[in-house]
Amino acid sequence: MSRKILVVDDEPNMVEVVRMILEGMGHEVLRAYSAEQGIQFAGDPDLDVILTDLRMPGMSGEAFIAHCRSERPNIPVIIMTAHGTIKSAVECIKAGAADYLTKPFEPEEIEIVVHNALKLRDILNENRALKATVQAQSAKHTLIGVSAPFRQMLEEIRRVARHKSTVLIAGESGTGKELAARTIHVWSPRKDGPWVAINCAAIPRDLLESELFGHAKGAFTGATQSRPGRLEQAEGGTLFLDEIGEMDPSLQAKLLRVIEGHDFSPLGSNQTRKTDIRLIAATNRDLEDSVRRGAFREDLYYRLNVYRLTIPPLRERPEDIPVLATSFLQELTVEMDSRVSGFGAGAMDVLTRHAWPGNVRELRNTVERALLSCAGSEISVSDLPAEVISGRPRPAPPLPMEPVPDSGINLDRWIEETERRAILTALKEASGVQARAAKRLGINQRSLWYRVKRLGIKIDRKAS
Repeated sequence: MSRKILVVDDEPNMVEVVRMILEGMGHEVLRAYSAEQGIQFAGDPDLDVILTDLRMPGMSGEAFIAHCRSERPNIPVIIMTAHGTIKSAVECIKAGAADYLTKPFEPEEIEIVVHNALKLRDILNENRALKATVQAQSAKHTLIGVSAPFRQMLEEIRRVARHKSTVLIAGESGTGKELAARTIHVWSPRKDGPWVAINCAAIPRDLLESELFGHAKGAFTGATQSRPGRLEQAEGGTLFLDEIGEMDPSLQAKLLRVIEGHDFSPLGSNQTRKTDIRLIAATNRDLEDSVRRGAFREDLYYRLNVYRLTIPPLRERPEDIPVLATSFLQELTVEMDSRVSGFGAGAMDVLTRHAWPGNVRELRNTVERALLSCAGSEISVSDLPAEVISGRPRPAPPLPMEPVPDSGINLDRWIEETERRAILTALKEASGVQARAAKRLGINQRSLWYRVKRLGIKIDRKAS
């Protein structure tokens, strides 16, 4: 496997000898003839190992190693020295070197030392990835923030979680209503019970009843066997109904019965089943207005609105933007196997100034887009989307050509399918050549590779 190795020495002949040996091993070699020049190459995000002379004019080898250990601690440094004594070996290790070579050396010595350094590099990367994975997985299901509105919301969640009361979570799209609901479950006495979530807007009206209540064998065409619904699956735990405002009025009446009588009947069955669940619902709609218009049952609204938790929009808690952006970056670098370590000067200021009409979801998507565009070790202002830099809101996605059905659409699924079709079309037109397809789509090849992997697209490359 080819790796990228930096060789730093003020003797050009020595650099060439080492280059020939390393390239003979199949590696890519960067050459520098001073420590100052080596610093310029040391920032390469794909760099794996550094070989450097210890005594050079200008900046010393020790100072160069100290810089590398400070800025790139996961890259092993091998020192090449003409003073091969026990004392010099100890000095090399104290300076932060992973190993050292005494000049003159045989090609086999370089091969062994570099091989060991690469193994060390892989171990350090694995440890870093494992640590980041643990942090990211923890952050995925954790509410994050430091602002006063966030702390107040967190205290409300802590207080209501102890009880079985039904909770109605209100907030704009993308504020994290499901995460708040999951936190209530985790902090509740039912934390060891099941957590079951269903998006009422994502399932067609004629399927939602079966999905929620389950069905008996023969209840409808295709029902070849009985199937439990989400209510039964949530027994002893928490049932989360997202986008409750989209529920059909006929189903609203059946849900009201579940809340009042703690029982239900599967579709196509005369049997009544008792249920013990904690119900949490969420909406980004004005349910009071829906009640006034007759689109939502008033009695159900009051049953759901026992305790109302409002998630503040991101624009009202700008202090949370840096911690959220950093958390998303840690999570995404693991998912995308990226070496980007943070945000550069000015980038975080731009993120903090933006109004975020799409709230936390928009912020995460922005960090992901910036990560795909980033070619260095830090996200810079130029990596951010134009609408975030300029402060203009992102244009709404185009509507589907066909009319929206009465049952509605799953916007996230529709966007994913649109993206899939665009990528497949570009790949077909480019005969499977990813570089050409990426150019047609207006994205870089790394971004295309990530999207292809995420969407599970198989590339069939044909001769062009």
